[in-house]
Amino acid sequence: MKLVNAAGFFALVPTVVLALEPITTSLAIGGGAVVTWQLLSQGSWLKCHFWKCCNVKDSLDIPALKMVLKQEVFGQHLATHVVLKALSGNAKVKQPTKPLVMSFHGWTGTGKSFISKIIAKNLYPLEEIRRRFVHQFDAVLHFPHAEHVNRYKEQLQNWIRGNVSACPRSLFIFSEMEQMPHGLIDSILPYLSHRGKIDGVYYGKAIFLFLNNAGGDMITEVALDYWRQQKGREEIPLKDLQSRLSQEIFSNRNSGFWQSKLIQRNMVDYFIPFLPLEYTHVRECVRVELRFQGHHEDEDLITDIALAMADYPSNERLYSSKGCKTVASKVNLSI
Repeated sequence: MKLVNAAGFFALVPTVVLALEPITTSLAIGGGAVVTWQLLSQGSWLKCHFWKCCNVKDSLDIPALKMVLKQEVFGQHLATHVVLKALSGNAKVKQPTKPLVMSFHGWTGTGKSFISKIIAKNLYPLEEIRRRFVHQFDAVLHFPHAEHVNRYKEQLQNWIRGNVSACPRSLFIFSEMEQMPHGLIDSILPYLSHRGKIDGVYYGKAIFLFLNNAGGDMITEVALDYWRQQKGREEIPLKDLQSRLSQEIFSNRNSGFWQSKLIQRNMVDYFIPFLPLEYTHVRECVRVELRFQGHHEDEDLITDIALAMADYPSNERLYSSKGCKTVASKVNLSI
């Protein structure tokens, strides 16, 4: 955490006082007392100015989150339901006994990263604050060499410990989990358990999100089986899918969770399935992208792009194997 030393800070006090709204002479004389009070007050504007306050927004805005998920996420009724339930429960507890841990699973482009960004923006609406207290790790970018796993373990532990010390309500997002070196994620096990404080640091208010393509094929096959039985995707039972997911990634060498102690010791609170996106869902993604780029919502164009992206299975062409991930480029090429 970036700190200002005492001498340097109090040298700035006259500037701070002058920057305030017009004040009386008596208040000006008492400026030192005001500054001291502000520094000691939890979440005060002055403290936040110098220390990039973590407590600007300590709780989630669940009604706003629910509205955004409903309006902007397509085809993921299971995922949005579990995410809302998990975060609502977490927000109601002042001192959680352990961090909230959610693992998102599904094909690329189905909304895992998108929902994680929605959560981050809801928790910390201000971009400057979000950059400081939302921490993103890409397995390919940050942990590229399996032979350096021991070094990565130490670095990851230090990073989590330091950032939670600075802000208990830190959000950690791990993407491309299927590329994570084996055993690395187990290094954070102590911070996810029901321990209260560890060496004086409280981890219970932190949130951990794991984004994983592993399990996506299994989820797709379940959805496809229901479709072939002429059942809607809304009929897919969440509990069965979650149970199969935990077993799948635990036994999958390419999941980042292979034989992981996090699963063995039930440290992951929610395994959240992201269903493959159908033609109708991709249409909505195309429509949103056209609006974003300032183009007219041409229904023929929307249909053409969505039909072209529905490519799995090869005969039925029911799902988009890339979800909505390439929609922006498809729109650019078509305009």
